[in-house]
Amino acid sequence: MLLSSRRAGLLWEILLLVQAGKTLGDAHSLCLEFTVKSQCRPGQPWGEVQGSVDEKPFLQYDSNSNKVRPLGVLGEKVNATKAWMDLTQTLGEVGRDLRMILPVIKLEKKGTRGLRTMQVKLSCQREAERRTGASWEFSIEGQTALFDTMTMNWTVVDPGARGIKEEWENHQELAKHFRKISAGDCNHWLREFLEHWEKLLEPTEPPLKAPDTHQSSSMWIIIASVLIGSVLICLVLIGVIIVKCRRRSYDPSSEVSSLDCEKVMLDQPLVAKPDS
Repeated sequence: MLLSSRRAGLLWEILLLVQAGKTLGDAHSLCLEFTVKSQCRPGQPWGEVQGSVDEKPFLQYDSNSNKVRPLGVLGEKVNATKAWMDLTQTLGEVGRDLRMILPVIKLEKKGTRGLRTMQVKLSCQREAERRTGASWEFSIEGQTALFDTMTMNWTVVDPGARGIKEEWENHQELAKHFRKISAGDCNHWLREFLEHWEKLLEPTEPPLKAPDTHQSSSMWIIIASVLIGSVLICLVLIGVIIVKCRRRSYDPSSEVSSLDCEKVMLDQPLVAKPDS
């Protein structure tokens, strides 16, 4: 019984690890990180964007050229697609909208007057051929607020960032447009790009968390350790069982032999003394 429960527990742990690897291996995310400045020096861009899929960079954009530059193999694979063209146009529009609203956002924590930098992160996730997440993260001078497009809920991380939430609530049309981008367009771009990236992402997709290959190796080490440990336990238990069986097969025979001897001795007639 002890052996069965132990083996069942070990097998359950292995199944959980394998299933976790499969689940996370099917999940993908697209992230667009904007940096927008209210003012900039001549010749320097007021806006920049870094794009990544599963934390792997694939595009870069700056406001001076108003063009998206592909990065690496992933970027080169999709830079001629329609989704890429749509994304290029949208990045420019979003950057200009953010720059327009940046100066009027009121923060409780006062910073450098007239000079502001806003970091904005657009993220969307897909798993099992469906959308599983979409959000915007706004940060100005260290004051951060999050908007979850799926639940339509705001999270003001820093108290001084309440002005970010209030400003978006005052611009309903712009807020509606940004919700459409995160929940609709972002998910569409990711789906279209994944059709071209599927073969490129699979070999380097770690089972537990992309793209950390160290964690992938650790998971397989854990699985191997569990398997080796279970095999050793089974071998030890089998050895114990064999030894016990041999002892049992030997002891009864010994007992029978001694009993037989005693029986023979008891059955012998007593020798009568001769009559005098």
